Amino acid sequence: MSEIIKTIVGNYSSEVGLELNEEQLQKLCVYASMLVKTNEVMNLTNITDDEGIAVRHFVDSLTLVPYLKAEQEKAGYKDISVIDVGTGAGFPGIVVKIALPEIKLTLLDSLQKRLSFLDEVCSTLELKDTVTVHGRAEDAGKDSKLRGKFDVSCARAVANLPVLCEYCLPFVKQGGAFLAMKGNVDEEEKASAKAVSVLGGVREKTDRFLLPGTDMNRSIVVVRKIRPTPSQYPRQAGKPSKNPL
Repeated sequence: MSEIIKTIVGNYSSEVGLELNEEQLQKLCVYASMLVKTNEVMNLTNITDDEGIAVRHFVDSLTLVPYLKAEQEKAGYKDISVIDVGTGAGFPGIVVKIALPEIKLTLLDSLQKRLSFLDEVCSTLELKDTVTVHGRAEDAGKDSKLRGKFDVSCARAVANLPVLCEYCLPFVKQGGAFLAMKGNVDEEEKASAKAVSVLGGVREKTDRFLLPGTDMNRSIVVVRKIRPTPSQYPRQAGKPSKNPL
């Protein structure tokens, strides 16, 4: 497994100017091994082949790294605070933490057993400044310890964009960014305009590209937080998905 992952991720990294060293590549291999082993007893992912993990989990997650580097530059410090909302098996959070070890990472998920797996991963890989938080985004977004505390919130394959905005924007500091990792986002982008505005954001840009090594459409939507999210948001659990803004 390790050689396939190292080759695929290493080649991609070089293409986009991300120079992952041998230690970082080895950590990804250990993560992949833990993922496959744990997946035998817990449903973490449908993708368990070496190439699939390398491309569709690791490379896909790494497409976020240039945006995080841009936020580091904008903030003027490297140890930006990042919350991965609905992290699941740890994508993109764990992967970007391996690539950018200086970030302060919070992994939020509603399922404790997934977080227990991620705690084990973080311990094994010695990922510093990484914490897991158990809860739904709607509840966590009201928590004064988390609300408005992050330079960046991000999410991958969690919900439609209008819903995702309500999950993620409350966590972001004024001046910070919400980075949404999506597939084909054209219709969702139009539908999210009201939610972005109501929740205190402005859409800065949307970049569209093919996932390297595939014909799969990918988009990263950058939403800048320009004013505080009104106190009534996020609404109580279940409401954002049933009745999007």
